[in-house]
Amino acid sequence: MDDLAFFRVVARSETLTAAAREFGWSLPVVSKRLTALEKRLAIRLVQRGTRRLTLTSEGELYADRAGRILDQLRELDDVVTAGVRGRLVVHATLGLGRAHIAPLLGAFAAAHPALHCELHTSALPLRPHRREFDVAIHVGAPPDSTLRLRRLAENRRVPCAAPAYLAARGEPRTVEDLAAHDCIVLRENEGDFALWRFGDATNQRRVRVSGPLSSNDGDVVTEWARAGRGIVMRSLWQVRRHLDDGSLVRVLPEVPTPPADIYALLDGDRHVPRRVSDLLDHLAAALPERLAGR
Repeated sequence: MDDLAFFRVVARSETLTAAAREFGWSLPVVSKRLTALEKRLAIRLVQRGTRRLTLTSEGELYADRAGRILDQLRELDDVVTAGVRGRLVVHATLGLGRAHIAPLLGAFAAAHPALHCELHTSALPLRPHRREFDVAIHVGAPPDSTLRLRRLAENRRVPCAAPAYLAARGEPRTVEDLAAHDCIVLRENEGDFALWRFGDATNQRRVRVSGPLSSNDGDVVTEWARAGRGIVMRSLWQVRRHLDDGSLVRVLPEVPTPPADIYALLDGDRHVPRRVSDLLDHLAAALPERLAGR
């Protein structure tokens, strides 16, 4: 069982160094243990490259079956023990994770002392194929249709700007007018970040925007907008308080924007442990009120 848990970590790591960092071991110790495992099985599980690990076909099979066995053991623990316990790994985007998921997860952990919670926040795109999480919190359309979804809260992205910018440059009257404005671009995930979308499912409109400022940090682009540097497209959960205090105002408020709801993503092929289902209930109950500012 130790070998299964060990290889599960190795399989989801980019390099042996990353695996060693997660274990808190030295790199030679991890390398030696992997070699011993391959020797015991008489197969090569991993191709050791200079930049990243690549699983062999046997390694892919071993990692998949190991994960299923470990999940079955965790499921068995849930069945025979009372209460919520075990290890719970949650991934979230950086801004949402810091502002809302971290406080809610902290409260959930405090209510369940036998539970060990890990929160990983990142501005990098989610890599659902690596299955590095029990729950991933994602804003907008999920990137992988094989995952099981649960919507936690409604949300949409809206264009907004500071009153000072609009006073100096004028307010856009149509979606097409945005092309002539300084638009602050948030370079997140792997999509076409300079193509802003409007409308609904039956009437979609798109406009390519540009401007002198862009960043992969959501807080940075929001502050640039508040400083009057241009128009930004941000989630309502991110800018609602600024809209309420008047430091930002909606641009083209009569034009609808597509939903960017907040989802919990789960592995669609695995049993959902009680600790995961209880956390989802907790988030679904508390997150909408936090996002609304109540």
